[in-house]
Amino acid sequence: MVQVISAEDITLEEIQAQFQLQQATNADFFPEWQENLPSLTDTEKQALKRIKSNYFNLVSRRPLLEEAVKMVVLSPLLDLTGFYQLPFAIQTEAAVEITAKDEEAIVRGKIDVLVIQQRFWVLVIESTSTKFDVMEALPQALVYMLANLSKEKPRFGFLVNGREFVFVKVTGKDNLVYSRSYALSLERNNDLEQVLSVLKKISQLLRS
Repeated sequence: MVQVISAEDITLEEIQAQFQLQQATNADFFPEWQENLPSLTDTEKQALKRIKSNYFNLVSRRPLLEEAVKMVVLSPLLDLTGFYQLPFAIQTEAAVEITAKDEEAIVRGKIDVLVIQQRFWVLVIESTSTKFDVMEALPQALVYMLANLSKEKPRFGFLVNGREFVFVKVTGKDNLVYSRSYALSLERNNDLEQVLSVLKKISQLLRS
């Protein structure tokens, strides 16, 4: 009997076993989040200062819920990166289904934001729940990224809980490999600038 698993409940161990997914051991596997990043304009740096100011002003009063994270932090970042302009389009709450290689399990779920070309997924995590540390979203992100496989082109993920950000990369179709960045924090100097630079880099890769 085929087992149906919610994407929100699957563990990293289960994904690695059922989809034969391996974590990259080569440090050169995911250079896109650290190397040759686009520079930021003065206008973009000022916009990031505004995002930080808005965030700290709001969290000083009460924790940010998921919808507020999207509005205050994520949406301005996607706007600055050009993901609201052609050739990109945004699909929200997209249903995803993927069958394990042994065909004994089906994983189903929904994604918060899906950027066109089936190569960039954005997951927003509710920052008020201790269950939803930004890294807790990694298994769910991998499920969505594995649902659209391509031998030629990598897929990228972006995990956000308002305060922290993690980038993910998956390649392959028969031999699946993934890697992730460490958690960048809005509360550390220059981390938010790196986040925007990485988003700009991914945007360039998706356009090419």
